[in-house]
Amino acid sequence: MLRFMPVGDSMTIGSAGEHTWRYRLWQHLCTAYGEPFTLVGPRETLHDPTADAPTSYAYADPEFPRAHLAGWGEGWCHMAPLIGDAVRSCRADVLLVSLGLIDLGFYTNAEQTADNVRAFVAGARGARPRVRMAVMPVVRNIRVEADETFAGQVARFNALLAETAAELDEPGSPILLVPPPATYDFHTDTYDGTHPNESGEHKIAGAFAEAMWQEWGLGGPYKPS
Repeated sequence: MLRFMPVGDSMTIGSAGEHTWRYRLWQHLCTAYGEPFTLVGPRETLHDPTADAPTSYAYADPEFPRAHLAGWGEGWCHMAPLIGDAVRSCRADVLLVSLGLIDLGFYTNAEQTADNVRAFVAGARGARPRVRMAVMPVVRNIRVEADETFAGQVARFNALLAETAAELDEPGSPILLVPPPATYDFHTDTYDGTHPNESGEHKIAGAFAEAMWQEWGLGGPYKPS
């Protein structure tokens, strides 16, 4: 059984009442992938805006493997120390990673964030040497449009991420840089300028699905359901 682990920030954990892009990808793989698979991770909850804590199980549709390693306000700097134990305990085969926005916004600059990417990769491989990683660059949000300095850091990090992924890519443990959804627009694909709404969830899930299909032969072309 192939075990996918979604790793991310608030865009990945989602909030109470949402489906999440994790659910959209699960639906897609159920119809497109011919072998047994599941989603794994040490966490299952959504973010509860009322409690401001990851305590909600109120998924729009809870009937899917809800496991993940994602957290509201968490980035590469938070996940790098956790990934080894998570990969080891959950026996993850494929990591689906969407991180960076929160790092650049609050914690680290582009170069420091890229260093944390390296630490993350090392930790994952230390736990499971043949783990695959599909990594999405930071997608544009409302702050990128409003803050020129932040926009520059996002552009710089995305360039460093591409270089780092190419450098660390190995045949036995490939790193796939997932092209951000070409039509993703934070004006229409988010509910607040950052967090995906239904169309945004589909576009993020579709980006991961298409990249894995084209580069690794996993699944098939993304068809929203």
